[in-house]
Amino acid sequence: MITLYTKPNCDYCERAKKYLNENNLKFTVIDITEDRSAYEFLKKENHKTVPQIYHNGKLLVEGGATALLNKDPQILKEQLGDIDVSKFEL
Repeated sequence: MITLYTKPNCDYCERAKKYLNENNLKFTVIDITEDRSAYEFLKKENHKTVPQIYHNGKLLVEGGATALLNKDPQILKEQLGDIDVSKFEL
């Protein structure tokens, strides 16, 4: 599952959520203004902006929403191990 670290009133965060929803990618949102440990985690990882996009505790996309929106959704699904095997022929 993708973890999206966000904050309120963040246009880039909303763009990232929209991209993930439009491409049927499951994600959970953590608001760093409400979760102090999440805020501290991002600070420890030297992130100064949101959104930050993680998968299984590792940074999935470096560059936030801008990089995410430029990523091919099929390649992202392959990275996540979330590919539709019904489209493959045996």
